Parts: sequence; structure tokens; C-alpha cells
Amino acid sequence: MSTEVKQVIVVRSDLGMGKGKIAAQASHASVIASFEAKKHEPTWFDTWYRHGMAKIVVKVASDEELHRIFQLGVKNKVPRALINDAGHTQLAPGTATAVALGPAPEKLLDPITGSLKLM
Repeated sequence: MSTEVKQVIVVRSDLGMGKGKIAAQASHASVIASFEAKKHEPTWFDTWYRHGMAKIVVKVASDEELHRIFQLGVKNKVPRALINDAGHTQLAPGTATAVALGPAPEKLLDPITGSLKLM
């Protein structure tokens, strides 16, 4: 199962975030979803952690797309996180910026995110 567990981080490309802001938002999503996996799916988390914590970062072009991806994560019961910005720098408070799905088996994630383009 080592290569079959990964995390997918989905970032909005329509917000004009700087590279540092994108990195911060993606990191927030990754950490929170990882904690969710550790709590609710410890086998997935442990396998992912022991085998290099594979991650892929992809993009969507709207708030609607980001929320659709998040809801598919809910429906498919994968660990997940939706990040809303605090509004201290580049964005209005509450702006949805990123979603992380997993760590989870690829067979659960690929149908949700497999068609998205790399960030």
C-alpha cells in the first residue's frame, strides 16, 4: 500500500495569491487534513507517513470548484480540510483558498482530483 496512499492539495488559482501565500494556505490544508487522517484513519496516516508523505498540488479556478471538491471528499469519507483565510494580508477574511484531501488511498482520491491540473 505504500505508493497507494497520498494527499492531494487543491488551491484556487483565481485569487492572485503570491507564491508565499499559496505555500502557506497549502501548508495549512495539509497539516489539518493530516491530523484528521491520524485521528480517523490511522492506518492510512501511518502508511503515508512511513513512505514519504506523498503530496500533489493541483488547482481550481473558482470558489465553487473548491467547495465541490471538498464536498466530494465529505461524500467519499476521506480526511479533509477546507481553509478560509484570516484576512490579515492579501485576501478578505473568510476567503476559501485551499482544500486538502487525504492522506487516503489513491483509489478514493483519483476519481475526485485526477482530472485537475497541477499548480
